[in-house]
Amino acid sequence: MAHPPADLSSPHPDWWRQAVIYQVYPRSFADADGDGLGDLAGVTRHLDQLAVLGVDAVWLSPFYPSELADGGYDIADHRDVDPRLGTLDDADALIAEAHRLGLKVIVDIVPNHTSHQHPWFQEALAAGPGSPARARYVFRPGRGASGELPPTDWQSVFGGSAWERLPDGDWYLHLFAREQPDLDWRHDEVRADFLATLRFWSDRGVDGFRVDVAHGLAKDLTEPLRDVGGVGATGEDSLPLVAPGSHPYWDRDEVHAIFRDWRRLLDSYDPPRTAVAEAWVPDERRALYARPDELGQAFNFEYLETGWGADELRAVITRSLATARSAGASATWVLSNHDVVRHPSRLALPPGTDLDAWLLSDGTAPPLDPVAALRRAHAATLLMLALPGSAYLYQGEELGLPEVADLPPEVLQDPVWQQSGHTRKGRDGCRVPLPWTTTGPSYGFGPGAAWLPQPPSFAAYAVQAQSGTEGSTLELYRAALKLRRKLLEGEELTWAPESAPGVLDFRRTPGWRCLTNTGQTAVPLPPGELLLASEPLTESGSLPPDTTVWLA
Repeated sequence: MAHPPADLSSPHPDWWRQAVIYQVYPRSFADADGDGLGDLAGVTRHLDQLAVLGVDAVWLSPFYPSELADGGYDIADHRDVDPRLGTLDDADALIAEAHRLGLKVIVDIVPNHTSHQHPWFQEALAAGPGSPARARYVFRPGRGASGELPPTDWQSVFGGSAWERLPDGDWYLHLFAREQPDLDWRHDEVRADFLATLRFWSDRGVDGFRVDVAHGLAKDLTEPLRDVGGVGATGEDSLPLVAPGSHPYWDRDEVHAIFRDWRRLLDSYDPPRTAVAEAWVPDERRALYARPDELGQAFNFEYLETGWGADELRAVITRSLATARSAGASATWVLSNHDVVRHPSRLALPPGTDLDAWLLSDGTAPPLDPVAALRRAHAATLLMLALPGSAYLYQGEELGLPEVADLPPEVLQDPVWQQSGHTRKGRDGCRVPLPWTTTGPSYGFGPGAAWLPQPPSFAAYAVQAQSGTEGSTLELYRAALKLRRKLLEGEELTWAPESAPGVLDFRRTPGWRCLTNTGQTAVPLPPGELLLASEPLTESGSLPPDTTVWLA
């Protein structure tokens, strides 16, 4: 079935199927009030530049009240704005300005946990063991003679036990930071409160939701609680080692009843509100979250984690399209986000590099060649934008920003650094604030210093330095997104029956062809009009290594 391309002025319910969505991490996007922290007014100030870039929608990472124990994902009130980032009036102004510019707005919703400062959790702490107030969360007595041992062997994603003991002897579950207690989704009040949150933001004009940790809401809380056991892995890495749907706290089958309730509410709006699941689950399970009676779409992290090789990429693209098709959804593609090493750096690292070890390098590791890193990143971007489905861009990738891998320990704020015993540096390197100008104390991010230090090299990546500059990353993104909108039709691709080793070659209806050379030698190009290239062709007109072209 052919679906229409996204029409910025249309309320068509399928606008999201092949949209380009730009992720804004508000605290690192733009600082309007000069406190060093990005804010909603800063986002609104630059929305016109996102419209010029050519994206269809803006996705806002959390801007809710938070003590920033986990970069804003520890939320004290899901229906308000952190005072440091603005007010509800600022949120309304942002939504209105985005819609005036033809941009849709997607916001993060974080249903797995709250902040420990949330009124519910504060009430639970005051109420004591066995109280109804504690039933909204996962509280349990400990094991051992005096309850001194955690209730289970469950592990936090950030490192260490997922249980924290209180002075009164009870333990509470936190799959992430200890400041993020997990909710018990069997509780009627929890379910009702999040339906109210979806309704609150939908009524304010939000067009869709990105659902954080969608695979974590349902837990096996039957007594006695059971251990994961000796499967040889922790976190989501343990999922492939157990029977599908049987893990004690990840990707349980019961979670889908929650999302069917959500879909009924989201479909009550005209047009229906969209949703996309963040679910780090095996490929065959991802389709369950993307079913039309649930969230409708799910992030494809398998693509993000695939190495730079034609065979691997072709396999994951084929599999991802089939997975999305089986759910009646469109595929999603992403190369960078606020949780992973930025792709210009990641793709330039030697295969098999341990990212944690690289981030903790003492300086003896060979530095990455920024030119070679950008070359491969450009090729990967044009490949991604040619694929059927929706593409998610992370702020700063249109500037070619690399990972800031050498942040000193004293400035790190990601809880991963502390909870891993300083063995994992965490995600601060991809969250360093954006450079807008070539000069200034924070390169135009704000009037003063930024909350994370920017390296001097950021001046060359600034919007001011790249705008209108032929061959810049920013102009490549602008050209690609403008052309993509003209070319979109249908949601299928056809692989060429034969292609040179190391080359990905496919057609999109009605005659748009994409070739990517992941190999080490140039290859001849087939006949066709050159529409766009990530790098100049060779003198003989061949396709160089680490280069993507679009042909008509």
